[in-house]
Amino acid sequence: MSDIQIENVRKVYPGNVEVIPDLELSIAAGELCVLVGPSGCGKSTLLRMVAGLEPITDGEIRIGGRRVNELEPVERDISMVFQNYALYPHMSVFDNMAYGLRNRGTAKPEIQRRVREAAQVLGLEDFLQRKPRQLSGGQRQRVAMGRAIVRDPAAFLFDEPLSNLDAKLRVKTRVEIRDLQQRLKTTALYVTHDQQEAMTLADKLVVMNAGRIEQVGAPMEVYARPASLFVAGFIGSPPMNIIPADRVPGLAAHDTASAGMTIGVRPEALIADPAGPVEMTVRVVERLGATSNIHGMLPDGTTEVIASVTGETVPAPGDTARFAAAKVDLHLFDAEGRRVSE
Repeated sequence: MSDIQIENVRKVYPGNVEVIPDLELSIAAGELCVLVGPSGCGKSTLLRMVAGLEPITDGEIRIGGRRVNELEPVERDISMVFQNYALYPHMSVFDNMAYGLRNRGTAKPEIQRRVREAAQVLGLEDFLQRKPRQLSGGQRQRVAMGRAIVRDPAAFLFDEPLSNLDAKLRVKTRVEIRDLQQRLKTTALYVTHDQQEAMTLADKLVVMNAGRIEQVGAPMEVYARPASLFVAGFIGSPPMNIIPADRVPGLAAHDTASAGMTIGVRPEALIADPAGPVEMTVRVVERLGATSNIHGMLPDGTTEVIASVTGETVPAPGDTARFAAAKVDLHLFDAEGRRVSE
């Protein structure tokens, strides 16, 4: 296992376009670190710099204590799994997985051992002689992972590897990736724009915005204590409700909010209460089985609110509904959008 250290790294494109300004990140050996954020936030650029596919402008990247700034990708002892599987269509599964080892001059018996061990881990033993076109999307992605595993690298780098799969297969495959990484205990850096995928996979979650790190922490820490309005709105499905303190005075009075502050409250923290301070006109009701999402508008006519409730009885579109929230479930943010310490 090897750690990854990213120190004061900057990326500036021609024309003085700075996409990553002075970023620092430490990934412990054996840790699965997930970079999450919207398109264009710099997460894939950062991954490519760690891989050596993109030169850095300033700073230093170390893998296992070794400075890799000037090293080619093949010299960095990393394996990448991409969004597209990049399999050779004319080669069998076995040959696709063995290709990199053969190029490195690995002995045939060692190639056989590594490929068969990886195939067993990934449940591909019965598919080694098939061509990629004979496999499902999930099986092809497992072959791509197998090709990375056989190299026994210092670190895995995943660049949105599940985005080409359908929803059901994404859920299944992300569980397989998590289980695999826990068994192999290999350091991994994983990029995704899907916050549910990020929450499921990460030991360490890194939320990025406009080339900067907004927050780093364990997934539930980030969920429970978002450091900024950006994180509060990005992590969680449905996202956290963001309510100006002066729009719901009764809710603001329940805490220490003052003028200019914003209150954040998770949809599941809103509890139906006929005397509650949050009054909404119901617009849409999403029935999701055990849970229903109630979408409504505050009396100001501009602030949207979502409440996630359980049970059979829910308000109908056009109804007026009232909700309350416990003090512990309120999050305060200042005028700059940063969390107010409690």
